[in-house]
Amino acid sequence: MGRQARKNIEGWIVIDAHHLEKEFRFEDYKSAISFVNRVGLIAEEQNHHPDVYMAWGSVKLKIWTHTVDGLTDKDYALAAGIDAICPSL
Repeated sequence: MGRQARKNIEGWIVIDAHHLEKEFRFEDYKSAISFVNRVGLIAEEQNHHPDVYMAWGSVKLKIWTHTVDGLTDKDYALAAGIDAICPSL
């Protein structure tokens, strides 16, 4: 994946050079939970799973590679895959 993939994700914040984080906003609970379910499908496809924090109208995702306790190309690939399902968020 490399540097190009890292440029293709928008709105993701790198926290302490350890993980990616992004918050998504929704108009209602149903939209938020639907998004979480779609993220789950992508995570299963990539065999890489984010931490998911959900509240009414809001979903926050944290991504890092636990085996190295930091960021790898897998993290950026997952972030790009998530952005692809809702690029406007």
